[in-house]
Amino acid sequence: MKFLGKLYYVAIAIVFVGLFFVLEHASIAGLIFPFSFAMMFALVWANQKVWLVCPAYFVSAVVVDHSLTGVIGAICCVAFILVPYLVHYFCKKNMAIWELVIFAIFSQVASIAFSATSGVSGAIYYSVASTLLGVVFMLGCITLFEAVFVRGFSYRLSALEMLSGGVILVALAAGLVSLEIAGFSFLKLFVAFALLAITYCSKNYYSVFVAAILGFGTLLSTNNPLFIAPFMLWALAISPFKTYRKYFSAFALVAAELIIGFYFNLYASFDWLSILPVGLSALVFMAIPDKVYDMIKGIFDLKSDRTAVKNVVNRNREVLHRRLASLSDVFGEMNKVFRSLVKQNLSEDEVKKLLKDEIIARNCETCPDRARCHRTYQEETSRVLDELVTIAFEKNKVTLLDIPNYLNARCGRVNGIITATNALTRQYKSYSGMLSNIDTSKLLIADQLGGISSVMRNLSKEVDTEIAFDGKREQKIVDELLFNDIVCSDVVVYEKDARTCEASVVVRNIDAEQLKIPDIIGRICKSKMTVYEKFPSSKPGWTSLSLKTAPKFDCVFAIASIAKSGSPTSGDSHSVQKLDGDRFMFALCDGMGSGKEAENTSEIAIGLIENFYKAGFESDLVLSSVNKLLSLQREEKFSALDVCVVDLKSGLADFVKMASPASIIMSSEGSKKIGSGALPLGIVDKAAPVTKKMVVGDGDNIILITDGVSDSFASDEAMEDFVKSCYSSNPQNIADKILEQALANNDGRPRDDMTVLVVKIFGT
Repeated sequence: MKFLGKLYYVAIAIVFVGLFFVLEHASIAGLIFPFSFAMMFALVWANQKVWLVCPAYFVSAVVVDHSLTGVIGAICCVAFILVPYLVHYFCKKNMAIWELVIFAIFSQVASIAFSATSGVSGAIYYSVASTLLGVVFMLGCITLFEAVFVRGFSYRLSALEMLSGGVILVALAAGLVSLEIAGFSFLKLFVAFALLAITYCSKNYYSVFVAAILGFGTLLSTNNPLFIAPFMLWALAISPFKTYRKYFSAFALVAAELIIGFYFNLYASFDWLSILPVGLSALVFMAIPDKVYDMIKGIFDLKSDRTAVKNVVNRNREVLHRRLASLSDVFGEMNKVFRSLVKQNLSEDEVKKLLKDEIIARNCETCPDRARCHRTYQEETSRVLDELVTIAFEKNKVTLLDIPNYLNARCGRVNGIITATNALTRQYKSYSGMLSNIDTSKLLIADQLGGISSVMRNLSKEVDTEIAFDGKREQKIVDELLFNDIVCSDVVVYEKDARTCEASVVVRNIDAEQLKIPDIIGRICKSKMTVYEKFPSSKPGWTSLSLKTAPKFDCVFAIASIAKSGSPTSGDSHSVQKLDGDRFMFALCDGMGSGKEAENTSEIAIGLIENFYKAGFESDLVLSSVNKLLSLQREEKFSALDVCVVDLKSGLADFVKMASPASIIMSSEGSKKIGSGALPLGIVDKAAPVTKKMVVGDGDNIILITDGVSDSFASDEAMEDFVKSCYSSNPQNIADKILEQALANNDGRPRDDMTVLVVKIFGT
């Protein structure tokens, strides 16, 4: 492996030497030579191995011009890129493009100085022109190299990148035109093979464009359009045979060269040896395996490759949809099973009859007076025992005072009856409570299984629709970001639903904070976009940004709170959570009482509610489950709850209230009150919350309060009237004013925990 690695670097070094050697010969009219040094600076900027690029440039420059001035010029050029590169490397600071431009200009100081002292007329002007044009060529090369070396071939080249590539081809043709050995044209060798490969691997017109560009390169260097027509005719000759085997295209190229040379006499001189470069190119073209060309076709045919990836995404979504639907059915069946396991308690009358029968069995079966009591005085005895059992149910015990005098007079087992009644009543109530808790637990588990089934069913519906990707917009985004100097290595745009467009882009770390990225993507997607997620890409140095259509509204919130006088902590808790689907949950929970115990109760309730809502459970199920959990506690702990879930897309607000004070929606035009009701959480396991759906809009304020605030006002109407006078664009001002007035109503002393939560809705 080490040997192969060394061989790879040797091959790269040879390629660089050959590239610089060609560009050293490339010129404009044989007077201006801007290409070679510019290519070196561009390759170093594109993170190519500096220890390969700089020596390769120096070797080629010295081979072309091994005079003292040529060597000094090459040393100066290498020094002005190598030294700054090492300084920035060890300082761990990236080089800015403007710094690179300055270093490139200074690298030509030696060449300009030698031109000025050479005595050749106009030499200094040509040298300055070479420097300036070289900087322009360098920037063009950087544009293309950032696309190829940095972004890769994920997307077709933009217009600017294609223009840069065309300029590089012009420079290569300008350098190759002067390289001949014994009449063997390296230019023809290169152009013939390039046209064959491009025609075979891409669309026909690409080869025609390339032929024209390469022909223009020879014109730029020699001021002679000699090769433009032959190259164009080559491309036209091989294009019809693209769909056939490779040797048809190769044969067509050789035949076209023979006709051009012998029949049309387009070249200044032509003989049978002149056909050698074209013939050799044809042989090499046919010898290269098709696997290599398939790889090149993959670069030109990017759309099919990305289509395959997107098809996989939709296929995986379909599989996920089916699995989630199946899991939803499983949890739904488990919900039914657990509900069927619930055992209903006997009615109170049935229980009293059973207890009376058991009392009779324990005390009267062996009594010698049984016949007299249960035959002669049957109705009276039955009535007395029923009354005793009823008293035991109501008071939890009976005493001697509850026994009628006539029963005391004729029954010798009164104490046994009292003992049995009390014992059986206690046992039943203990068993009944345990059975009730077991049934509540089973119902709680059933509710959770049903909730999981519902969440999975909703997820299944969400992934059921096929994602519609948009390749045209993806390419536009890449081009537009590049135009704004933001390099994007990958982008995916798709419609999530009728109202939501989503985009995922991968940009350089230095571009990730650019505020114009959402604006550019939004302009192309024709909707306002916002970044909702940012995380490091799997590729070092890159960041992934997830954007989606911005919701119609956004919100901010404010809290004002104070604990009850003399209490170290407040028993009120609040929660603000961002939910899926551009929804926000705002909640207040008031633990009954004050201090640490009330705080713990409210925190438990609010924590459960947060997690249930974040998991995607529906409001009714959330409140029902939390209520059952709290009712299972040994100690009675009750909580008042106020929840508001705002959908920022539609402007709909869902209010869920249990024993909480009235909430208020305040706008510049007036106010609306949302009343309350229901028992607090934890009293009975079937307490139903009060729910209401309201519409909110730009500038509205949603106000939630605890009973410590509401009780300080004479009535809900008085509270609402005061709130109307507090309208402000700042929600914190509103919260503070309400709390201040509540304290003022209590002579500045909080008689209970007080909390005000204000949510400001505004349009985006």
